[in-house]
Amino acid sequence: MKRRTFIGLLGAAAAAWPLAAWAQQGERMRQIGVLVSAAEDDADIQARVAGFRQGLEKLGWLEDRNIRIDARFAAGKADQFQALAKELDALQPDVIFAHSTPVVAALQRESRTIPIVFVSVSDPIGSGFVAGLARPGGNITGLLQYEEGISGKWLAMLKEIAPRLTRAALVANPKTTIYDYFLRAAEAAAPSLMIEIVPNPVGTAGDIERAIESLARVPNAGLLLPPDATTTLHRDLIIALAARNRLPAVYPFRAFVAAGGLMSYGTEQVEMFRQAASYVDRVLRGAKPADLPVQAPTKYETLVNLKTAKALGLTVPPGLLVAADEVIE
Repeated sequence: MKRRTFIGLLGAAAAAWPLAAWAQQGERMRQIGVLVSAAEDDADIQARVAGFRQGLEKLGWLEDRNIRIDARFAAGKADQFQALAKELDALQPDVIFAHSTPVVAALQRESRTIPIVFVSVSDPIGSGFVAGLARPGGNITGLLQYEEGISGKWLAMLKEIAPRLTRAALVANPKTTIYDYFLRAAEAAAPSLMIEIVPNPVGTAGDIERAIESLARVPNAGLLLPPDATTTLHRDLIIALAARNRLPAVYPFRAFVAAGGLMSYGTEQVEMFRQAASYVDRVLRGAKPADLPVQAPTKYETLVNLKTAKALGLTVPPGLLVAADEVIE
């Protein structure tokens, strides 16, 4: 055999050694279920899920090598949550990564044993997912999205940019978010800002249009939108209606402002999805969700769209501009 040929074969064999060693050790392919309440083709959701996959890769989990990911997307349709949760439960994955409170609730109804790591959940104790933040105690843990005081912050931002504001409609779908949690917090904070909270539960695009058009007939009104799969699905419609009716609005995510919304204050979602991968990693390596504390958010970001403010006839106060992490002009 020629020397070059021998060296080439040796190199090819060496490259195959790690995979061969894997097979010899009998390490099985690990399975991760993913259930997202939003639409798969939403660019913001795609960026978040990509962050989750990147987090896994950084920790050594590679698709089709040592993990398989089975993902489901509900596209904001509440009637799909349970069916998709049942599908994933039937697969019996090693761990399920769950997005949003209603999704976790659906998964919990299917299984009390499969480990679940969540994001976009704001009241895991009140929702019955965990016994406590420090020691969850069951098969569920994850990353907290918003603490209760966030509603007060959103209202304060509305009042700051629109000082004459006296009414704020809280628009969201009770079936796709924890509506009462955000409503209670908003009603508690509103009196000190001399704002009346107008509950506007919605379920469809038609509901959203009627709610916003009705609010627009009242002077000095604005929109408060907590995180919700339904309003995320109809993001462009909401932004267009707010612009047409000249209503100031505060949103939970940067994607709304990037699409033309006025302003947002919230957690950095791609980073949260990336961080959640570390909990999935720990579960795959033997940790129990019961012993993994629910992580509180550590980073918030403020975005302001100056072009939208100008179109609405609003002057952005210097304090809000200084606090903004990003200003879209």
